[in-house]
Amino acid sequence: MVAVNRRPGDTDEEVELVRALALEGGAVAAEVNDGFTSGGPGAAALAEAVATAAEQEPDFKLTYEDDDPIEVKIRKIATQVYGARDVVFYMEAERRIQQFKDEGLDRLPICMAKTHLSLSADPALLGAPKDFTLPVRDIRAYTGAGWLVPLAGDIQQMPGLGKTPAALNVDIDEDGKTIGLF
Repeated sequence: MVAVNRRPGDTDEEVELVRALALEGGAVAAEVNDGFTSGGPGAAALAEAVATAAEQEPDFKLTYEDDDPIEVKIRKIATQVYGARDVVFYMEAERRIQQFKDEGLDRLPICMAKTHLSLSADPALLGAPKDFTLPVRDIRAYTGAGWLVPLAGDIQQMPGLGKTPAALNVDIDEDGKTIGLF
């Protein structure tokens, strides 16, 4: 089920092209969501299509099994989902894989960290390139969240946040001035 989100300025031809491509790509339905400009009535056809799709028997297949080795899980995501030809594991990633196996973390699911600009790890290869090699330089275990996170390419991770968000310290005083900002 594909929602074709229509924005002001989108032409009928553009919207219809996206619908046609979605259906050609295997979507069971592709409905226009014009809720941005028309509110609820603009999303009614989409809502009906989603309800109909939800009643259908799912045809869902996992990309990998929980008991697949870590390397196999990563390789299946890279080749079956991203379109990679292969995966190369840097020495640090190989060391982490062994560590996580030894620690009994090898059944955790995988959550890939890579550039948002491409299905590859190379931000210059925009969109959905094919037949590239995905470099995995390291793997992190986030046991609280329950994930192993391979770092593909030069991806930077955001720092962890503290238990108390800084937003809790922001307020407006009696004079209408904002206080508590950095």
